[in-house]
Amino acid sequence: MKKILVLHTGGTIAMQEDEHGAVTPNLVNPLYSTIESLSSIASVVVDDYLNIPSPHMTPSLMVNLAHRLKERVESEQLDGIVVTHGTDTLEETAYLLDLILDIDNPVIVTGAMRSSNELGSDGPHNLISAVKTAASEDAYGKGVLVVLNDEIHTAKNVTKTHSSNIATFQSPQYGPIGIVTKRGVSFHHTPAKRDCYAITSLEKRVVLLKTYTGMDATTIDAIAEASIHGLVIEAFGQGNVPPTIMPALDRLIKRGIPVVLVSRCFSGIVQDTYAYDGGGRTLKELGVIFTNGLNGQKARLKLMVALEKTNDNDQLQTLFLT
Repeated sequence: MKKILVLHTGGTIAMQEDEHGAVTPNLVNPLYSTIESLSSIASVVVDDYLNIPSPHMTPSLMVNLAHRLKERVESEQLDGIVVTHGTDTLEETAYLLDLILDIDNPVIVTGAMRSSNELGSDGPHNLISAVKTAASEDAYGKGVLVVLNDEIHTAKNVTKTHSSNIATFQSPQYGPIGIVTKRGVSFHHTPAKRDCYAITSLEKRVVLLKTYTGMDATTIDAIAEASIHGLVIEAFGQGNVPPTIMPALDRLIKRGIPVVLVSRCFSGIVQDTYAYDGGGRTLKELGVIFTNGLNGQKARLKLMVALEKTNDNDQLQTLFLT
């Protein structure tokens, strides 16, 4: 029987509604009764690591979490890991773990959209599905995976798409790579690539901005005065911005501060197609770094990680095309 670590970090999956109707963290994790029922699936070890709402999560806490997971895998010969997490920032924690956690053991991140006392609470079922996936031989070597609503997604592609629906986690453009059923775990796709970086901390300050009509240089210039190390821009469409912010971006790049471009669209990638002022081609000529389908919040984390390794614009561009 596989030995699986279930590590809790808090979130709705560990909360319940009080007498005033407010959803708050539980002192005693409501998943313990579910964990007791997992003995037929795996030998489960529990780690009550954190109990925080996911908006309280930080990159530093994510790095510490990665270190803890690796230490436990190495010291306890674990076969797999399940991390329970709040859904608001679940995709960010999963992706950062995928970027820096250099182990092949299955690491599954799961959560819940409904608190433990709600009718139809999805936490227990998601935990069971996650443990099944972590115990699957086929999950080995696929990187960090996200399992909710009986679907298996890659950390790189999954995102939260609905504020309250239990089917909120989707992988736009790509879809899930597997499913969990009563019969077991089935994968129908395998990730082609995975990039992993050996880092011990994240010290760089990277800001994420979304473009909007009429945007001018004021905000970017103000951010530049805050001693940032990088900027991610969520651009229009295939990677276009208002021409009024081009001078501010140029000033950042000339100061050696990398600017990374993603699309604010739900699907698709940025490309150097349009050659008008503020178009993708002019941004490319300026030295803006193009991504290959990452959303803004994940591109920010990847830039933070990459900047621990290099500040060279050409090297950064190569890293962001993987």
